[in-house]
Amino acid sequence: MRSAVEAVPELVTLHVWRVPRAALPRALARMVRDRRRLRATPGVRFGKLLGTGTGTGFGPGDADPTRWAALTVWDSPTAADGFDTSPVGRAWARIARARVRVDLRPVTSRGEWSRRRPFGDPPGGRVAGPVLALTRARLRPRRAAAFWKAVPPVAAALHATPGLLARFGVGEAPLGWQGTVSVWRDPADLVAFAYRHPEHRAAITRTPTERWYAEELFARFEVRDVIGDRAVLGWVADSGAETVRGSA
Repeated sequence: MRSAVEAVPELVTLHVWRVPRAALPRALARMVRDRRRLRATPGVRFGKLLGTGTGTGFGPGDADPTRWAALTVWDSPTAADGFDTSPVGRAWARIARARVRVDLRPVTSRGEWSRRRPFGDPPGGRVAGPVLALTRARLRPRRAAAFWKAVPPVAAALHATPGLLARFGVGEAPLGWQGTVSVWRDPADLVAFAYRHPEHRAAITRTPTERWYAEELFARFEVRDVIGDRAVLGWVADSGAETVRGSA
């Protein structure tokens, strides 16, 4: 049964923290304790705590234990401003050595996440400036091995793609609940990779026939702002100061 369409949020945030390796036990504890606390934070419509990968392979061995993230859909920008003083925000700030916040506006979204459509049904439209692409899927256990075999060529192609500003894997669990985050200089660069690069086109073509996913979501966002240390995202190039704030 398809989920009901939710209202398109005005603001989605991606908080990312870099933690010392010595803080890994505390980060793992936060992942357990803060899932419900994030969803219970005032103004949060939808929230997920995520582990991340280095972005070199997007596979199970790509995990980065020093970087963690929270993707949050807010009722309003005012509610989002309270995150840093919330129990979840304070807890992660205590163990982080660097952090960054990416402010996003949904442009397109299809599919579901945990049987919800958290970004609604955005109308699309033109975007001038950086965009973020989010993919997320729950793998069918019997199809996981075939999926992982298809990943390396796409990951290798992405690494050298013009216009890519940052990329890394995300996941709710070590195996089976996987996703990617990529930031692009402008929508044209993203489209060129997604639909014209042979490795990625081949993966798109195989998806419906291979039936890799039990649930999937693809969303594209306008990057409204990047606040904090861009190095936490693995930022590889500058984008205009009018859309991006923070240290290189």
